[in-house]
Amino acid sequence: MRAPNARDTALRVLVSCRTAGAWADAALRAQLRRDGLSGPEAALCSRIVYGVMQNRLLLDFYLGAYCSQKVDHLQPPLLEILRIGAYQILFLDKIPHSAAVNQAVEQAKDNGRAKAAGLVNAVLRQLSRNKVHLPRIPDQDALHSLSIRYSHPKWLVKRLQAILGPETEACLAADNAPAPLTIQVNPLKAAAEELTAELEASGVIVRPHPWVSGCLELDHVGDLTALEPFRMGKFLVQDPAARLVSQIAGVGPGMRVLDVCAAPGGKSFSAAFAMEDQGEILACDLHENKLKRIREGADRLGLACIRAEAADGRTFRPEWEARFDVVLVDAPCSGFGIIRKKPDVRYKKPDDLFALPVIQRAILDNAARYVRPGGTLVYSTCTILPEENEGVSDSFLAEHPDFCRTPFSLSGPVGETEGQVTLWPHRHGTDGFYICRMTRN
Repeated sequence: MRAPNARDTALRVLVSCRTAGAWADAALRAQLRRDGLSGPEAALCSRIVYGVMQNRLLLDFYLGAYCSQKVDHLQPPLLEILRIGAYQILFLDKIPHSAAVNQAVEQAKDNGRAKAAGLVNAVLRQLSRNKVHLPRIPDQDALHSLSIRYSHPKWLVKRLQAILGPETEACLAADNAPAPLTIQVNPLKAAAEELTAELEASGVIVRPHPWVSGCLELDHVGDLTALEPFRMGKFLVQDPAARLVSQIAGVGPGMRVLDVCAAPGGKSFSAAFAMEDQGEILACDLHENKLKRIREGADRLGLACIRAEAADGRTFRPEWEARFDVVLVDAPCSGFGIIRKKPDVRYKKPDDLFALPVIQRAILDNAARYVRPGGTLVYSTCTILPEENEGVSDSFLAEHPDFCRTPFSLSGPVGETEGQVTLWPHRHGTDGFYICRMTRN
């Protein structure tokens, strides 16, 4: 057997996702560690895994044009081998087509599919020869065409069309575009200008975020955790949408803040920045391994006001009743706002989503009891589906007359709101995100 390389590791990850239901990001991290890949090989492996996930339906469409069998009938790992080869041929210009084909043939042999090596060779060579004259995606059915072109399931395309209308294709394209790497400056340790200079001295390209203050966009980063400013806790990796939660909540020095679903801790850290590390933040999660990450993050950033504690967001804690100035509820959700970062989210089955609003309401109902009179309750998700967003906050407010939405304004493309906003990658350049601010009368 050959020593593991980028394609072999990518194959193991993709087979794990298909057969065991693993999430690509977690499976990739674990497999890279097991196979000992780093540097350019690890980068290529990551690009292949995410690229295949991002373009799976499109790859299958093109493979199906040259395969004598229905591609969805091919058993693991054969289909994954073909997808890896097809992705390299269609999307990675620096890899010779012959290398992609030959590696795929070797993978078939190494994984007990020697009899299928001829099929792999024939299909990928056909795809290579026809790269500039690929089969046309049928456009008689707009849903079907968009589904294939942007590799989103038809049900999700239909749902987005109902919400966005003519903006649907722009949204799908944004889901397949790379997300900028955004950081939030830790004002307790550095000013934006100082941090920018330090990062640029390390060869990083730095741009201020166009409309969210305190955030910088980075390019040419390499291993971010190896940067001295990261080790010194001078910044937090966080999407601008998540950074806005503490801003909208209006947290300030001396406040008592409860972050009900805190892991991995970004919103608690951002709140601590705004509070100048003065006051109390109770960051909660169910699992000790996630609480450990919050504590480690707070230590790196030099934050003393955060205390991590195990708690179930649906279980009432009487000692917390009416105690907090601000309660943050970043509820578990479908994650359809972060498809550009987690491309396999798009393949969730719609039936898996029905229970989410019930869970979200239960957490929100319970968390509301912890808000002091005159205090603030912020409900947020990283999805763009109304049934998980305004549907949940509307139903909550209908049953809790002691709470009301409170207007807020944001700079840039958002402007004034009536107390809630849905951010979209194609409109705002952020993750898809919902934020609703409510005040207890």
